[in-house]
Amino acid sequence: MSRVFISDGAQAREISLDAFCARTEDAPFSWVHVDGWQEDARAVASRCDHMPEAALSALLAQETRPRCTLMGEGALINLRGLGVQDDPTGDALVSIRLWAEQARVISVSYRPLAAMEPVIARMLAGAIHDPGDLIAELSRHITEALDPEIADLGDSLDEIESGMGESSAAEARRQVSEIRATAISYRRFIAPQRQALERLSAADATWLQPDDRLHLQEAADRCARMAEELEAVRERSALAHEELTDLRAERLNRQALIISVVALVFLPLTFLTGLLGMNVDGIPYAHEPWAFLGVVAVCAIMAVAIGGWFFATHWLRR
Repeated sequence: MSRVFISDGAQAREISLDAFCARTEDAPFSWVHVDGWQEDARAVASRCDHMPEAALSALLAQETRPRCTLMGEGALINLRGLGVQDDPTGDALVSIRLWAEQARVISVSYRPLAAMEPVIARMLAGAIHDPGDLIAELSRHITEALDPEIADLGDSLDEIESGMGESSAAEARRQVSEIRATAISYRRFIAPQRQALERLSAADATWLQPDDRLHLQEAADRCARMAEELEAVRERSALAHEELTDLRAERLNRQALIISVVALVFLPLTFLTGLLGMNVDGIPYAHEPWAFLGVVAVCAIMAVAIGGWFFATHWLRR
C-alpha cells in the first residue's frame, strides 16, 4: 500500500495519495512511499519535475544492488535491509529504492522492509524535516537491525566450533554450510551499501546537512565493520567445514583400521581351524577327548598374542 507523509517543519501528517497528487502547492517536505506492485509510481513521479527517466526506471526495477547515483538536482539511492519476519519469499535482505531531491523523497519497495515502521513513527513524531534526515534515519535503522543478525552468525559458528567433537558431523556440516551461505548473501549487498552511503555523505547536495552527513558516514562505518565480520565468518566457515570433513575422514580411517586389525587377528585362526577341519586321515589327535579344548586354547592364545602385539606397537593408539 502506498503511503504519503507531509511535514511543515514542525509536525508531520499522513495523507492519501490522491490528496497528494491533487495538491497545487508543494509542502516544505513530503515523503511518498510506493508499493512497487501497484501503478502509483509514475503518477507520483509526475510531481517531480527534475526526475530523469533513468531514475524512474531505476525506481521501478525489481532487481537492484545498493548504490548512490547523483542525477541533476537529486540523487538515486538503493539500500538493502532486513525484511519482516513473516515474509518468507525472496532474499533475507529487502531492497528499497529512493529518489531524493529538495523537499521531497519518493521511495519504492516490492516487499515490506522491517525498518519502515520505526522510520514512519519518527516521521509522524516530527523528528524528520528534510530528505537528509529521512535517509540518515532509514540508514541508521537498517544498520542497527542488521548488526545483531550478523553477530548471531558469528556466535552460531562459535558454538559449532566449540562442540565440534561432540555433535553430529553431518548436522554440524549442514549448519556451517547454512551460515556460510547466509554470510555470502549478506556480504553481497552490505559491501556495496557501504560505498553507496559514503558516496552520499560526500555528495554536493543542498538538502544534506552536516549532521546528516555525519549519520550517513556512521552508518557506512557500521556497514564496513559488518562486511569485515561477514568476510571473517565466511573464511571461518570454510575452515570449519574442512575440519569437520577431516574429522569425518579420521573417524572412517579409524573404523577401517579396527576392521583391519580384527581381520588380521582372525586370519591365522581361520587358517588353523580350516587346516584342522579337513576331512582327511592323519590329522593329529583327531580322536583324543581333549583335542577340541586344546584347539580352542591354542586359538585363544594366538588371538591374545596377536592382539597384545597390536597394542604394544600402538596400532590402536588414539
